[in-house]
Amino acid sequence: MFSKACEYALKIMIYLFSVQSEGNLAGLKEVAKAIDSPEAFTAKILQVLVRAGLLQSLRGPSGGFRVVDRPITMLEVVIAIDGDRIVKNCVLGLEECSSSHPCPAHDKFMAIRDHLKGVLTTTQLKELKSGLIAGNRFLKL
Repeated sequence: MFSKACEYALKIMIYLFSVQSEGNLAGLKEVAKAIDSPEAFTAKILQVLVRAGLLQSLRGPSGGFRVVDRPITMLEVVIAIDGDRIVKNCVLGLEECSSSHPCPAHDKFMAIRDHLKGVLTTTQLKELKSGLIAGNRFLKL
């Protein structure tokens, strides 16, 4: 559904929320290991999340990454990494697709797209950390 980078970004954010709830920051190596992602790829994703204003990067021996102090939805992360195409673009890839100029699949997928946007908009990543902390939810095999 999402790009690999977006999947990793969502995992990164959930992981950092869980670490941060214990008052800690996490460095690149720790984050990459926690979500089972290559370090170089993780570093690029972290940079994008920092530029998007979703994470802060703190330098130094006790530095690392932390989530900014505000609620963050899944949609914000998806848009930061993949853009808004999943909730806006035509399922058939047409440049112009609307209620007044619909593609053949428009009506079928409009409801799905609207529901997905609603779920992504109302799901705050902070909510998803509790299962990780409790040990009954996982970010890797």
